[in-house]
Amino acid sequence: MATFKVGGEVDAYCTRCKMDLAHTILAMVGTKIARVRCNTCGGDHVYRGTQPSSTAAPRAARPRAAPSPSGREAKHVLSFEQQLAGRDVTSAPRYSPQESYQVDQVLQHPSFGLGLVKSVRGDKMEVAFRAETKTLVQGRGGAPAQRPAFQPPSAPRSGPADKPTSDAQEEGGPSGSPADGQA
Repeated sequence: MATFKVGGEVDAYCTRCKMDLAHTILAMVGTKIARVRCNTCGGDHVYRGTQPSSTAAPRAARPRAAPSPSGREAKHVLSFEQQLAGRDVTSAPRYSPQESYQVDQVLQHPSFGLGLVKSVRGDKMEVAFRAETKTLVQGRGGAPAQRPAFQPPSAPRSGPADKPTSDAQEEGGPSGSPADGQA
């Protein structure tokens, strides 16, 4: 029987790689190996020894448990076309954030195309489109926001903007002295 020590190597089944590979021993309890690190993927796990080879006789398959009466049954995935079957898609309203929608209502979005409302919560809703499910706003009607009135800027004033203008400068010129050069 081989003696092992921390830092040594041992062959063990790697739970990540799903194969028997070389591992480094990380911890031991007495003479038993407790934890190992896979030298291939670097994953740390409990030492499990090696798995029997796949050429050996397969283990007897366990019978599957009957489905529980709590209702856990296999899920059936419906395609987008199957979800729309039986719905009137010709009268689907165009999407507008101001309008309100109900669950299972069909709508026409300008970018995503035909969609089916899956859930509504407050002013948002989940809509399934052919490519993916999107969250859209809804019911944001009410009065349109008041736009500010446009007012063109006033005529620009001459001179630096950080200095106030005096009446003398406005009448006599930029220096405030008479224009004929008298002193």
